[in-house]
Amino acid sequence: MRVFVTGATGFIGSVIVRELIDAGHQVLGLARSDGAANTLAGLGVEVHRGDLSAPESLAEGARTCDAVIHTAFIHDFSEYQANCETDRRAIEALGSALAGFDRRLIVSSGMVMGSTPGRLGTEEDAPLPSSALPRSASEEAAASVAARGVHTSVVRLPPSVHAREQQGLVTLMIALARAKGVSAYVGDGLNRWPAVHQLDAAHLFRLALEKGSAGARYHGVAEEGVPLREIAQVIGRRLNVPVVSKSPAQAAEHFGWLGPMVGLDCPASSAQTRERLKWHPTQLGLIPNLDRARDLEA
Repeated sequence: MRVFVTGATGFIGSVIVRELIDAGHQVLGLARSDGAANTLAGLGVEVHRGDLSAPESLAEGARTCDAVIHTAFIHDFSEYQANCETDRRAIEALGSALAGFDRRLIVSSGMVMGSTPGRLGTEEDAPLPSSALPRSASEEAAASVAARGVHTSVVRLPPSVHAREQQGLVTLMIALARAKGVSAYVGDGLNRWPAVHQLDAAHLFRLALEKGSAGARYHGVAEEGVPLREIAQVIGRRLNVPVVSKSPAQAAEHFGWLGPMVGLDCPASSAQTRERLKWHPTQLGLIPNLDRARDLEA
């Protein structure tokens, strides 16, 4: 298949590109800058210049391919809601380009969090409305595209998609621990985040492309729930700083916008995903990977 990958030089998109090439697919990669274009060209990937803020540039790339894997997102959390709406428009533009053809669209989204704290989330869980959870704009757009007959599926990713180089939102916890001299968690720290290794996530995207069902939601979850206290303890030990508990009120000051998420208990299952796509994560878990993370080296 010829596959258009947005976010092709990003943390997740870059390994998806390698996964697709190794499986014999042709890749057209979205590049916003000269640097990104040069990186893709060096990998032997055909380059398509475009930008999330220019939806028609995305549609142009999609029209030339058999399928699209959309992982690009603007990670500026000071403009989070606006960036989620940009993602909505990008997905709608990609879908419009694919409508009327037998072509697939795989959309990256986040876990459904906050609806029922502590309950094991599943692929059957509908997204919260974007008015309550802005990131749901991606799934709302995917549903809108699917209603026009486009073969669309969603891959939900957890708060920590990790590798030795990066750990998703845990990377932000590391930066805060360095800056403030303490590694913190909220309350008793027994609340849990699901996690998945970067390479396992990339493999899931390929399986969703090759074998996924229209309208399906897939969970990129290798570990259903890692306690935040365990994460904070590894960070504290590696940085040689104290590990401390923060009350919910203190968390807002210590973690800033990340505070409400650090206190969430949001375990999630991938049982249906594993059964339907025969996906079997094989990489290191979050804690052992965090124990060798480059950004925790002295």
